[in-house]
Amino acid sequence: MYKSFMEMPVWQDAMQLATLIFELTEKLPKREDYGFTSQIRRSALSISANIAEAFGRNHTSDKINFYYYARGSATETQSHCEYGKRVKYFDEKQASIINNKLSELLKSINQIIVTLKNKSQPKPKS
Repeated sequence: MYKSFMEMPVWQDAMQLATLIFELTEKLPKREDYGFTSQIRRSALSISANIAEAFGRNHTSDKINFYYYARGSATETQSHCEYGKRVKYFDEKQASIINNKLSELLKSINQIIVTLKNKSQPKPKS
């Protein structure tokens, strides 16, 4: 059992991704600061924030909801990344690295959701 959300590998991976997105978007045109740059940074950072919030919840159903929010933020970030690639803000390699990290995060988040759902199911009586 983790003592802090910061010990969780899924949170660490999400924070690493948010940092990568921040560094990658430092090179974007300044005209995007309040548009695309802000949106992709917020969606990427929201993944780790929702994982942290799930950790702090006591009820399993609340935890599951916040993992769903994290999953939604991850897919939103994937969409932003695809846009960035299409408008040539990100090259193919950069987009691929981000997308691979997001895919791994989504797998981890989905595994957590399934585990929590199974845990919350009532056990059949023998």
